[in-house]
Amino acid sequence: MKVIFLEDVKGKGKKGEAKNVSEGYARNYLLPNKLAVEATKGNMKDLEAKKKSEEKKKEEELEQAKAYKEELEALNVEIKAKSGEGGRLFGAISTKQIAETLAKMKKKVDKRKIMLDEPIRTMGYTNVPIKIHPEVVATVKVHVVEE
Repeated sequence: MKVIFLEDVKGKGKKGEAKNVSEGYARNYLLPNKLAVEATKGNMKDLEAKKKSEEKKKEEELEQAKAYKEELEALNVEIKAKSGEGGRLFGAISTKQIAETLAKMKKKVDKRKIMLDEPIRTMGYTNVPIKIHPEVVATVKVHVVEE
């Protein structure tokens, strides 16, 4: 019997996949537990329509992420910090401080999306990568100046 999986079923199939399974398994387990539906012509058309709408949605999200990347890269983020001799900072500039500064500039970025290997400890410009989307990474210039 051919079924369309509504949920991931370990060892059998993933959500949105159409597969042949034994009739007893489908009738006694998959269908009553709403893990799958029978693969009729109508259900197959619904599945295709869902796949197309999901693809379209993903493309729109990718386009929005690319546009947001352009906006972020045009910014020059300036953070003031106290420093000692030789341009060394007292403390460091963390991802939280960068995210708060961006929020003040009306650009919302989650601090966990800022891919900074270690906090900024020196004065001057630093390129900071920000992961906006799994496929899109923006590079923002952070300028640390003396307070």
